[in-house]
Amino acid sequence: MIIAANWKAYVEDIERAKKLVATGKRLARGGIHQIIIAPPGIFLSLLASGNRSALAFAAQDVSHTTGGAQTGENTAQAYAAAGATFAIIGHSERRALGDTNAIVAEKLAHALAQGLTPILCIGERERDEESRYLSLLREELETAFAPLSAKERQRVVLAYEPIWAIGKGAADAMRPEELAEMVLYIRKVLAQFLPGKAATNARILYGGSVEPANIRALAAQSQVDGFLVGHASIDPPSFQSLAKALS
Repeated sequence: MIIAANWKAYVEDIERAKKLVATGKRLARGGIHQIIIAPPGIFLSLLASGNRSALAFAAQDVSHTTGGAQTGENTAQAYAAAGATFAIIGHSERRALGDTNAIVAEKLAHALAQGLTPILCIGERERDEESRYLSLLREELETAFAPLSAKERQRVVLAYEPIWAIGKGAADAMRPEELAEMVLYIRKVLAQFLPGKAATNARILYGGSVEPANIRALAAQSQVDGFLVGHASIDPPSFQSLAKALS
């Protein structure tokens, strides 16, 4: 199981960041789960420097450019040099700020070119009775995967994050049976791009109000390969409880 901790902009103090990394290293040391931490970019180099543990680091986003006269941009190459081995691409919060499917595809290609493992986020904003949201998910996947080579496609980790399920309590979030249906649908779309059993073996994470109260049921009944966790990952006891419940 993969547990990817997206700190977003919650953590603004380096000492707090170091304590959270220490928690991540303890969890990774157990070898039960693969722990990935995505700190604010400004902290990544310091936190990842000299890291010899099983803990991995991710960029929260990468630029859709490859460098040059682009003030304020952080490229995939810069993140790789800072110690990231993963990169979150197409997060719903970045899409809300203007990342189109085409921009997400560019970022995905740049991350792969620099040897980063992309965690590609997809997800519908809301559900409709006509199931048009399924077409939206298909479009997000097709636009991202179509330009990639066969080998590149197999390196992508997917994170399904239905926006309507974010920020709710476990009781009101996505139910395990709903997630199981979505995982099957995503694998069906992936079968267009991945040969043989590769679509079945593709790693799919879930993000959306993941808590100790629901993580075990979501994992057991949906065939996901892990979780992309936001706010619950920035409190050490909560993060440890998630890993323990999943174990």
